[in-house]
This record gives sequence, structure tokens and C-alpha cells, in this order.
Amino acid sequence: MKEKDLIQKLREGNTSAYNYLFSEYYSWLCNYMLQLTNDRIIAEDLVQEVLIKFWEKRKTIAINSSLKSYLFKSCYNAFLQHIRSKKIQFDRLDKMHWEVVSEATFENSLTETDIRLEKLHSLINQLPLRCRQIFILNKLNKKKYKEIALDMGISIKTVENQMSKALHFLRENAVLLIFMNLFYS
Repeated sequence: MKEKDLIQKLREGNTSAYNYLFSEYYSWLCNYMLQLTNDRIIAEDLVQEVLIKFWEKRKTIAINSSLKSYLFKSCYNAFLQHIRSKKIQFDRLDKMHWEVVSEATFENSLTETDIRLEKLHSLINQLPLRCRQIFILNKLNKKKYKEIALDMGISIKTVENQMSKALHFLRENAVLLIFMNLFYS
């Protein structure tokens, strides 16, 4: 079937054209998404979502290149959206983690609180200078990544990378401190 005819039939709501599209491209799209996600279930879910949206919006879709390119680009965009949603979920979990840590700190006695804060400050001070500055601006001064990037004259991506490094370092070392406190207290 010629691509122009296929697109026209799809716009008209021809289900056999959609079945053809599905059988022709589904495996390719799933393999492509599997390379991006490294998870077959997520890859298949994202491809299915793309194909369903394609069917739902078939009358208004403007395909400027080939249908194949359009579908692959749609899958890539779905992957990016998936990554963004995961980042938002991670940010929410991270925020909840810091809230729980601060609440737990206030529930403990002042001496324990002082000791834990001292350990936390010690860990923060072990971060490389730029990483430490970005972490302090974000977590203690409550600045957003965009504000930090503008203030420091760096890209938002650099801020994201530095925050990721800082959080990874602090998590690793916090687990080590907890482990040491369990066995050496």
C-alpha cells in the first residue's frame, strides 16, 4: 500500500488501514523504544500510547515527512515525556525524603539533632566547591534550577548534573553513616 493512500485511509477512519499500520510498524517501534528505555514493558506501553493517540488524532495530524519518520519521532517524544514524568516523580520523592529527615530531626533530642546536623554539614562540605554551592542554593536557599543557572552563569543541565552528583554522594554516605551507627553505637 502506498504511503499517501494509507494516510488518506487512516484519516477516513479505515480500521483495516490502521491494522496494516500496526502490523507494519509496531515491532520496529517497540525495538526502537526498547533501545531507549531498556525495558520491554515500558517500550510496548509507550508505542501503544503513540499508536492510540495517532488513531484518535488521525484527522488533524499533519505529516510533513514520511509516516515512518513521523511515528518514530512521536515515539521519541513519548519517551522524553516519560523521562520528564519520572524526573518529576523523583523530585517529589526527594522533597518528601528531605521533609521526613527534617521532621525526624526535630523529634530527636537536641544532642542527637546536633550530631546529625554536624554529620550532614560535614558531608556537604566534602562535596566539590561548585557542586556544594549549587546544592546549598537549591536545598537551603530554596532556589530553582533556572535561578541558580542564571545566577552562576551556567546551563540548567549543569545545575541538574551537579545536583544529581550531590544527592548521589549524600545518599551513599548517609547510608554508610546509618550502617556505622547501627554497628558502632
